[in-house]
Amino acid sequence: MAVPRHKHTRSKVGKTRMHKHIAHLKLSVCPKCKKPILSHTVCSNCGFYKGKEVINTLAKLSKKEQKQKQKEIQKAEKETKQEKPLTTEALSEKK
Repeated sequence: MAVPRHKHTRSKVGKTRMHKHIAHLKLSVCPKCKKPILSHTVCSNCGFYKGKEVINTLAKLSKKEQKQKQKEIQKAEKETKQEKPLTTEALSEKK
């Protein structure tokens, strides 16, 4: 049976044990652009937090990039408008 040659320090043991308890990130979805983000943080894609624009992400971009970004945002908004929540009548018909 193998026996450790030297004593392991508390820090060495702690470093190996630390990685057993690392949890995965819990991501949520941005309500504006539908990208995965950390909860309680500003979306880096659209710059919105709690329905308000906090960071103007278009200001740093060139005119060509701004137009592309605006088209993407408008396209995402149209998709969300098309998805209407179901009413109780629609739910009962669906079953």
